[in-house]
Amino acid sequence: MFSKHVTKDISAYCHGELSSEESKRFAEHIISCVRCRSKFEEIKLGIRLAEQLPTLTAPDSMWQEIESALGRATQASQVVSMRSAHSWRKQAAIAAALLVVFGIGMLWFYKSRTDPRGPRGGPSSWLVTRLNGTPRIGDEHIASRGQLGIGEWLETDAHSRAQIAVGTIGNVDIDENTRVRLVETQPTEHRLELERGRMSARIWAPPRLFFVNTPSAVAEDLGCAYTLSVDDKGDGRLSVTSGWVALQANERESMVPEGASCETKLGTGPGTPYFDDSSLEFQRALKTIDFDKNPATRAEALESMLSQSRARDTLTLWHLLPRVNETERVRVFEKMQTLTPPPSSVTREGVLNLDQKMLDEWRSTLQASWGVGGSKGIPKSATEWKSLKSWSDLKLRDAEKK
Repeated sequence: MFSKHVTKDISAYCHGELSSEESKRFAEHIISCVRCRSKFEEIKLGIRLAEQLPTLTAPDSMWQEIESALGRATQASQVVSMRSAHSWRKQAAIAAALLVVFGIGMLWFYKSRTDPRGPRGGPSSWLVTRLNGTPRIGDEHIASRGQLGIGEWLETDAHSRAQIAVGTIGNVDIDENTRVRLVETQPTEHRLELERGRMSARIWAPPRLFFVNTPSAVAEDLGCAYTLSVDDKGDGRLSVTSGWVALQANERESMVPEGASCETKLGTGPGTPYFDDSSLEFQRALKTIDFDKNPATRAEALESMLSQSRARDTLTLWHLLPRVNETERVRVFEKMQTLTPPPSSVTREGVLNLDQKMLDEWRSTLQASWGVGGSKGIPKSATEWKSLKSWSDLKLRDAEKK
């Protein structure tokens, strides 16, 4: 099905050695290629495990010991060749010793190559391009281009903007009056911190590689484009223009598809996702339900929101089911039932008791009206949803079935 696989480029991609265009083509290929995606996931797991190992400097005596070991192995092999009675045992011992020596050498080489502190460390900074005005990194203004290192802050004032190249996996535009910091850049994770302001990200890497910390939630990119803003109080808003984004905080997670948004609040975390074309009254009522603790106000807002609900708004209603109390859940269920009746296998009692299997079955019929990437390939269970998370992964799963 695929004319050219990219397994030979996995190492170069993980170490940031591909150009932006090559990296984009690589990411697009492994999203839909089962063979290359499988190899990529294996290597990425290995890198994550290696990153947990302590970084050690190889002592000078190590090389002498290796040379001595190799010399002893050579002598032993000559003796072994003359003593056939015990040859298989000694050959196995020699092979094991050589394997240990080789493993130690390769581990040291890998750690020195991938650790930014090592003698051959990979890039630990991102290129920043001035778009207009005088943005600055730390105390230094950017004339044309600059480098944002780990732990450094990029700030724009009311008249300046900048663009960050996220390694080779995408770009982030930084708007006026914004403050961001580079937290981490590794083959398995790239992370920014948005303290305040607004940024727009376009990421073409595989899912779950790019993260943005905010005071009220963490945005986890699932292969998409989105805008994220944070106000002076630490509250935020996410709007997705392509793909999916996960917002996480305080054991709450909201999956936001393209064409939808989600509010976040300091101390509470992410609210409930809603489509941008829903009515303003619907959106205002949802914000009250998400963040107002007054029961009377919440009840009034719920009635207002339900009166404004369309079939497409079952995205919001479905997510609300486990987030409201039992009385409110009955009202949400009844409205959803009138908009998109559940399958015969889904019962009222099951939904009100939050039976996950029934909720998943109902969602599979609801999503056809959401208009997000069509209805083909939509996961059928919560476990599958959590493991796939993005539309890119849905395309991968479809490819596996062919």
